Amino acid sequence: MTIQLYCFGESGNAYKAALALELSGLDWEPVKVDFFGGETRSDAYRKDVNEMGEAPVLVDGDFKTSQSGAIQAYVTEKSGKFGGKDHTENYEMFRWVLWDNHKLSSQAGMTRFLMNFLPEDKRPAEVIGFMQGRLKAAFETLNTRLEGRDWIVGDQISNADISCCGYLFYPEPFGFDRADWPNIDRWLGNIEAIPGWKHPYDLMPGSPADRA
Repeated sequence: MTIQLYCFGESGNAYKAALALELSGLDWEPVKVDFFGGETRSDAYRKDVNEMGEAPVLVDGDFKTSQSGAIQAYVTEKSGKFGGKDHTENYEMFRWVLWDNHKLSSQAGMTRFLMNFLPEDKRPAEVIGFMQGRLKAAFETLNTRLEGRDWIVGDQISNADISCCGYLFYPEPFGFDRADWPNIDRWLGNIEAIPGWKHPYDLMPGSPADRA
């Protein structure tokens, strides 16, 4: 049975789930969510798809879950890929997924939205500046972690990498320039070199160009 992923191209959190599915080799298909048209805020979406009013959402037969970390864990359980090789690695990977969700992706997603998807006269400069300061601290943490490492945990790509890269391939400005962070730049290159890797706008339906 084909797994369905409710997603949209502009979402870094959806990209984490879509990339995990794509690289796992599992049979899946995207279901476009019209986030900018208000679909996730509709009563129908909350009733039929996700009570939290968010994307991504994975549906596999009778099984359904949301939140990128939970979806990644399900992909690992089903495919046997992207997990740690032992108990210690699994918890180290999980630690970095939680760090990303709290310190990196949450800041990057909000900052990118404020800077690119709001009308220019409604972009709060002070908030953006504050968020970029927090992002810089997160980039420093990740760049330091990757010193002398090809991957965040272990010797191959794991859910830690898939989670932490979620927003870093997007072209819209939000305070991240790969050239400023050589270890992150090298690591993103490692991910891009994996057979089957795709840019978020190539992997999922929806992009800013569709609304231009």
